[in-house]
Order: sequence, then C-alpha cells, then structure tokens
Amino acid sequence: MQISVIGCGYLGAVHAACMAKLGHDVVGIDVDSRKVAQLDAGEAPFYEPGLPELLAEVRATGRLRFSTDLADAAGSAVHFLCVGTPQKHGEFRADLTYVETAFAQLRPHLRPGDVVAGKSTVPVGTAESLAAQLEGTGTTLVWNPEFLREGFAVQDTLHPDRLVYGLPTDEDGEPTDAGIKARGVLDEVYARTLTDGTPLVATDYATSQLVKVAANSFLATKISFINAMAELCEATGADVTSLADAIGYDARIGRRFLNAGLGFGGGCLPKDIRAFMARAGELGVSDALSFLREVDSINMRRRVRMVDLAREVSHGSIVGKRVAVLGAAFKPDSDDVRDSPALSVAAQMQLQGAHVTVTDPQAVENARAKWPDLSFAATALEAAQDADVVLLATEWREYREIDPDALGAVVAHKRILDGRNVLEPATWRAAGWTYRALGRP
Repeated sequence: MQISVIGCGYLGAVHAACMAKLGHDVVGIDVDSRKVAQLDAGEAPFYEPGLPELLAEVRATGRLRFSTDLADAAGSAVHFLCVGTPQKHGEFRADLTYVETAFAQLRPHLRPGDVVAGKSTVPVGTAESLAAQLEGTGTTLVWNPEFLREGFAVQDTLHPDRLVYGLPTDEDGEPTDAGIKARGVLDEVYARTLTDGTPLVATDYATSQLVKVAANSFLATKISFINAMAELCEATGADVTSLADAIGYDARIGRRFLNAGLGFGGGCLPKDIRAFMARAGELGVSDALSFLREVDSINMRRRVRMVDLAREVSHGSIVGKRVAVLGAAFKPDSDDVRDSPALSVAAQMQLQGAHVTVTDPQAVENARAKWPDLSFAATALEAAQDADVVLLATEWREYREIDPDALGAVVAHKRILDGRNVLEPATWRAAGWTYRALGRP
C-alpha cells in the first residue's frame, strides 16, 4: 500500500520506517530539510535503539523515501499525521499549530477514498473539528493514537500491545459507511500486526483521543503515588523500595511504574497531563481531573527534594561544591532532554552555587544546547573528578553497574545520591560511600 507520513520527528520517523518494514511503500514528509536529508541517507536524527539498523534495511528495499514537499503525499492511500503537539508557552493547553498547519497543507493533495489517520496526541474534540473540514471530499479521517515508549519505539510499533481506531460514527454510535471502509483500509495497513493477535479496539473519535492521555495520566499517577509514599517513608524511616515490592505483588496493582525517585519527564507525560487538565476545564469538568494537579506537584517536588538531599550530605550547603550528575536524558536509552528531571536538578544546583558537571552516554549535545551554562563531560569518571557529591539521575545501565571503588578513586568525597533507587545501598556503604536516596533510610 502507498502510505505518507506527515511529520518525521520521533514518532513519524519511527512510524515511517516500521510501515516500510511491514511491506508498504512509504514517503515521509517534513519541513526540516536537514532532518529529511539525514533520514534519506539512512541516518537517525535522534538516538533510538534499533532505528538506524531498521532505516538501513528498509531504505535498501526502495520502499522508504523522505521529502520536504507535501505534494509527494499525493497518490498515497493512507496519510498518517505524526506532527508534535507541544505545551503552549505559559499555558497548560496543547499547541495544535503544527497539526492544523500540516492538515491544511495536506488537504489539496487528498483524493476521494483516501484515509487520513491522526496519530498525534491531541485534546478530545480535535478529530471532530478536522473531520468537519473533510466533509464532501470523499476523504475519511480516523484517529489511530500512538503508544510508543522511547527506547522501545521500534518494538512498540512493530509489535504493539494494542491498536485503537477512532472511526466516524452515526447518532447511534455505530460506524458510518465511510468509517467501515476506513477500518478495512487500516486493517490492511496493520495486516501483519493483526495476524500476530494484537488486540484491536475500534471506537468513536472521542474515545480514541482520550485513550493516550488517559493511559499517560494513569501512569503518571502511579509514579507520583509511589513518590508520595517516598515522602512518608522519609518521615517514618521506612524503605519505599521494599514497600513497592510488597504492594506490587498484588495483581491489581503490579510492580511496574512503582519505582520511587526523581519522577517522570520527557515530551509526553508532563505536557499530556497538563493538556488533559486544560481540556477538562474547557469542557466544564475540571473537578474530574483535579487530582492531576497534585500528581504534577508531587512529581516536581521530587526534584526540589533531591537538591535538599545534596545540601544535607554536604553539611548544609552546596555553595562551591563540585557535583557530578550522571545522566541528562529524561530516561535511559534516549537522547531526549525535554523536561528532564536530571537536567532540572543539575540546573537548580548550579543556580544555588554548586559547580555542576553533567554526563550522559547519548544526550550531552542536546543537554548542552538546552543548558549551555552547565559543564559537561564524556564519561562518568571524568564528570566525577574531584566531586564532592555524585548524583545518579538517569538509570543508564552503565551507571547502574558502575564500580563504587573505581568511582571512589576519582572523587573528593564519597557521597552518592541515588536518584533512581537502582543501586544497592549495602554495596556502596561497604565501599565507604555515604549513600542517600529518596524514600530510603
């Protein structure tokens, strides 16, 4: 099938490559000529495990190409809309500028029978508004939300845990004739995925737009819940990791996402829950999501508390202290520094008078562009040279497995802050380190 992917950022580049892997002929379109040149050369413009290899594989088949010209979308049967929806500056609401612009520029190139499949995370009601602009054209809009995890995006696209189709429906909530035809087209796009037994939820526009933000809000709530428990553990001397283990054995709760620490960041969870709250307010049901304000607040408090811990282990002040921060990306296996807790804490420490050096296996250049006033190093040992405090802020494997004796040989003082609760306290204390973590004695 001929497919176009509009927007070749993180979501679009991965989706385009994976659609070609599934056997489709794909053109990825983006306004950024530098990004398009990289992708057309088979190079990933960001770090994502497995993507460079996949790009090389599908580019060699001739099934994937990239362009800056939206006219190249003409002739495709399905057009995936994959542009970003960042948080509006100074507001909680999502900025739909990129979605609306891309959609408007795509419309002249659509034909009767084409399907436009929105994958961007948008406020509920967006699909209905866009669909109204297609009335009488013979083109059908569906909403097909994405559920990618950075670091696992290729796997999540080729082998998702579910597919969701938001279809046009009639007054009784049943798919219209156009909706039924569009579902058949999407079934053809995802034929291999469906053959593998992937669950499919076919629903209406509104529900399909709520799925991603509802899922992200639930995950954010679970993370902030355990971090709230960490605050109680610090007040009582309890161990939040043992607490998480114990309650995680309950099948209704589960252990995943019960890891206390610096909290969540990145380009999805923070802005999605804020946009969700904003949209609920517009719909007159702000009370329904009022709890998300506390979820957000708990998450941000963790960053402040980590600075407090650094001050505590430094005998009350970090002014003039050398601090090594291991990690800049918001999570491991990514170079994404958007709303990174690691960089937020590093910047706060620097503003409070510390001399901060940050390192990361993949995200140093992105971090340097965002926070040029920080110092950066290529390796953990280099960053920790003569450090008074070391903070593990992003749980990269190489930091989880770092040798406490090797690290101890280069620091000025053996003080480690485990911002992700991934180190073994007894091992580090036996090696002579002062070990502190959020929610642990």
